[in-house]
Order: sequence, then C-alpha cells, then structure tokens
Amino acid sequence: MEYNLNRRGEENVIIHSQQVVFKIEIQNILIFPAGTEIGLEIHNALKYSKFVKLFGANSIPAHEEFVFENYIPEPAPFADSSELVPYLNRIIDEHRIDWIYPAHDSVLLALAEQREKLHCPVIAPATKTVQICRDKNKTYDFFNGQWYITNYYKSADEVPHYPVFIKPTIGQGATDARRIDDRAHLEEAIASGTEYAICEFLPGNEYTIDCFTDKDRKLIFANFRMRDVITSGIAVQSHPMPVDEEVRRIAEDINEKLEFKGSWFFQLKKNTRGEYKLLEIAPRIAGTTTVTRNLGVNLEMLTVFTFCGYDVEILNNGNKEVMSRSFGCCFKTDIVYDTVYLNFEDTLIVHGKVNAELIRFLYQAREKGKKILLFKPQTVELDDYCISERLFEKILDDSFETKAMCVTSDGIYIDESFRARKYFHEKGVAVFELSMVESLIDHRM
Repeated sequence: MEYNLNRRGEENVIIHSQQVVFKIEIQNILIFPAGTEIGLEIHNALKYSKFVKLFGANSIPAHEEFVFENYIPEPAPFADSSELVPYLNRIIDEHRIDWIYPAHDSVLLALAEQREKLHCPVIAPATKTVQICRDKNKTYDFFNGQWYITNYYKSADEVPHYPVFIKPTIGQGATDARRIDDRAHLEEAIASGTEYAICEFLPGNEYTIDCFTDKDRKLIFANFRMRDVITSGIAVQSHPMPVDEEVRRIAEDINEKLEFKGSWFFQLKKNTRGEYKLLEIAPRIAGTTTVTRNLGVNLEMLTVFTFCGYDVEILNNGNKEVMSRSFGCCFKTDIVYDTVYLNFEDTLIVHGKVNAELIRFLYQAREKGKKILLFKPQTVELDDYCISERLFEKILDDSFETKAMCVTSDGIYIDESFRARKYFHEKGVAVFELSMVESLIDHRM
C-alpha cells in the first residue's frame, strides 16, 4: 500500500491486489444531521476507515460534538429552510466536501429534491423513491394490491372494525403513533389537523430488514432482525434471524419496484393470521444497523463505495448475537476463540495514533487468557507508541505468507484489509474490521 496526492492536494490510497492497482481518493464526507441515532451510527461505521474523512454538522447541537473530530459548530438551517442549500454549499466549499450523507428522513428528502443545486453529490437514491418512502400513504398507495400491504383506510367511514393503528403519514420514531379503539377517538385524531395513515391493528412481532442494493440495482443482501425492545421508536434490543423465503420475496419485490442504491430497510409486522404486513420503507440505513454491521456487513461503508462507482462484496460472519443498548451498545456473541490475530498498520495504529478501542479489547482478551499475535513491519518499534511487547504472545512480520501460515480457525483475525479478511473468512476464521471491534468488548468488566 502507498499514498499519493489527490486533486485537492490530499492523499490517495493506492491498493496493490495481485496484478491490479486500485486508486481510491480519500473522500471528505459530511454527515448531516450528525447528532441523530442514524448520524451516530454512520459515524461509528466509517470513523476508522482510511478511505474517508468525516465531518459533522447539525441544526441543534447534540452528541456529535463529542464524537466528531471535524465538527462544524455553526448550527445548520432546518430541512425546510430556504437557507439550507446556501449554508451547505458554503460548508462544502470551505471543507472540500465530496459527499453529503443525510442522517434524517426530512433532510434526505430535502437534499434529494435539491441535489442539482448542491456543490457535491448526495448519498441518496432516486428522488421519486425518496418521495414515495417519506409518505406512508404514498407508500401504501404505490404498493396497493401487493400481498404484503396492510389494510389501510382513507377515512373513518372506511374502517370496518376496531382497533386500528394510526401514525403520522410523514414522521419517524413512532412519534404520535398509537392504537385507536373506537370511531370517536379516530375522528378526534383526524380533526387535530395531522395527516395520519390509518391501518389495521397488527398484534404480532415487529421486524426490520436491512437491505443492500448494488450499483446495478441488484439486491445482494437482506438481514432479517427482530426488534425485541423498542423505546421512542428505536430498537434498543435486537437480534438477527434467518431470512425466510417470504421475507426475501417481499424484499425482492420492493427492490424491483423502487430504485434503490446502497443501503435501505423496511419494517414488517404480523397480523392476526400470522402474515407479514408492511409498516414502512426507508431509503437509508436504520439507526440499529449496528446489529448488521457487527455481523461483518458494514452497510454504510458499502454504500459509500457503491456511490463512488465500485463493485462491492458481502462478508457475513453469520454468528448469533443480541444487541442491547442504553445510550451505548453492548453485544453477546457465540464466537469462541483462543487466539487474537491482528495487523499493525491501519489496525492497531490508525492515522498515526494508537487505536484505543482495540487496545481496550486486547487487554480484556489478555486478562481472559487469550493469546495475542501481532503482525507488524520489522522496521517499526512498539516503544515509539508506548505499547509493551509483553502484551503479545508473539510478534511476527506482517507478510501475507506469514499470516497465512500462522492464522488458524481457533482464533479471530482483526485487520482493516478487505483482501486479508476475505482470505481468512474463506478459511473459516471469524474476521473483524475496525468498526466491528466494539462487539468484542466486554462492558461488564
């Protein structure tokens, strides 16, 4: 691997893979708004990547100030403001932004509709797709007649029986969504002036399906997960499940009828007959996509590569896990290992700094009796980074041949190199890129 300068006078990453040389410009990405659960998840997925430099902006200062190294303190106008595009264009020009990554449904719609006015492209699918997905009644009308569409009603006169479930046709986070048990309360809600989607009441479990569509509009991934515990519309506990054929058919049908690119998701719930019915579709990542990311499928990074025009490939560890969070994420996993294998460059050391989260895990692993093997260049001294050699069982050279001889399936392999991860993944080794290390940390200690 080597570096040269891109058109902005910054570094390019040049990757040598067999006889092919890939030149990837480091992309400056503005996450906006950065303080939403969606924005923070995008940040967590991309913050370790050597291919991107992240910036964060928000209309209302929030948690992003504490996690973004490149935080823009000037509050941004709201999505419906005529000042938003001029503000963003100024930020784009000042910070040489290559992409805007929207992290809120209203912002996604506003930027998709005004993308021609912006000085850089937006990570968003076709505008029509965004418009249909933003309005639940438009979504139900568009897919009307499909087997997975719930019964929905345009007025109280159409409702055959109660209870029903109402939710604002434009909204998120379950705000003002509720069960209605009689006509009087339904008419009261309608008279409030909020436009509601009025649907049959679905008593079953609720599921999210994280999907990925490549640059050729092919659905190449769908992860089915249950929303075990929901707080304020956010799944605070969730776990993946096998994708059954019915769910896959629904995903394929939605993907065929709408024009997606990159990551998107939809949600299902079962009716009284045990049939899957559609709740909503969103052409973005879900706030709890962290579950999917820690299986090995970084939908945010894959989306960036797809919008840059690259072909992508899915690696999925396929392990069982349960994610639970309370202003943070904790994981349980069924991966069993005796040894931790890890690379030095771009892994233990990132942007010239020690990867503190990885070091945290390594100390936990050592305390649990795990062996740690480090692959590093012979010209590099650990003392230069204040890292003790005693932390490691062995320190070996970082040639691919050495790694291939040493790494076995009784261990896990940590490396930012996709080529290396793919090689060991195919050998039956659980592999981790840097944004997945959080799933290895034990918060009980």
